[in-house]
Amino acid sequence: MNLRAPVTLLDVAQRAGVSVATASRVLNGGDRVPRPELQERVREAAAELGYTPNAQAQALAKSSTNVVGILVHDIEDPYFAAIANGVMRAADERHLLVMMASTFRDAEREIAYLSSLRAQRARAAVMIGSRRTDADQLARTANEIESFLGSGAGLALVSQAGMPAHTIEPDNRAGAAQLARELVGQGWRRFGVLAGPEELATARDRKDGFVAGLAEAGLEPVASQPGDFTRDGGHAAATELLDREPELDCLFAVNDVMAVGAMSALRQRGIDVPGRLGVAGFDDIATLRDVWPGLTTVRLPLEQMGRRALELAIEGGDPRTETYPPEVVLRESTTRH
Repeated sequence: MNLRAPVTLLDVAQRAGVSVATASRVLNGGDRVPRPELQERVREAAAELGYTPNAQAQALAKSSTNVVGILVHDIEDPYFAAIANGVMRAADERHLLVMMASTFRDAEREIAYLSSLRAQRARAAVMIGSRRTDADQLARTANEIESFLGSGAGLALVSQAGMPAHTIEPDNRAGAAQLARELVGQGWRRFGVLAGPEELATARDRKDGFVAGLAEAGLEPVASQPGDFTRDGGHAAATELLDREPELDCLFAVNDVMAVGAMSALRQRGIDVPGRLGVAGFDDIATLRDVWPGLTTVRLPLEQMGRRALELAIEGGDPRTETYPPEVVLRESTTRH
């Protein structure tokens, strides 16, 4: 005897050509009502498939709390702290309570935290951090995101596009490519790249963009060294790179905290920046105000990105991606006198 598998909310959403979140809001209720044409499509799809709404899901959708969850990779990193601050300011203006957790770049912990927020009937969540490049891990994260949205909650990511939720995406490739062009224009030629963790999409995109920018001038990096996305990771990567390639004349770190660690390593070796070696980073974190020489970097509107992510999570609707263009900021660390 063949038993037919039960029809799920995901089946209805796929038939109607909408997100799981939109299908849930139509069939389970909630405080955000989709457009009439979307409601009609969802109800028609549900009728065609014989879908019966889940009573528990309906109750949850109508009784969400005023809690907003923020999941970040590492709250000690000024990049994540600045984005989270933007989320918190936007939440405060809406009288929402914020719960924040640091995942320490552990994808399984991130999934578990999002599941916990779903169980607590959070109104929305913002996930801040690069996606990993592992396909299986991406699929598990996407499934939990679908479940979270299916509960009637809202969600947005500050990350790479590709997940079934609103996404604020910094244009990492374009920013790194423009930085490479600017550095070549300043006269630098022998580049080393402090490439960050190989499994993080942000690190990969920034490295690839930088390499592409150099290629436009007929150049390529002399060497590249992976390392942790931290100050200590930058220190260790710069030390190893210079031991292998002492003739480098400029280092590009795929984030600012790595660049700061690299500059510390250079000071310990008595290497003058920028007289002997230039250094550049990416993000323009606030703590750079206390770094000398001033670090050449790529500026992102971090707090604005966080604020917009919260707005999208609360507004709901079908997932869309908004791309934020970066801006190269030339400072003393690459300016030869």
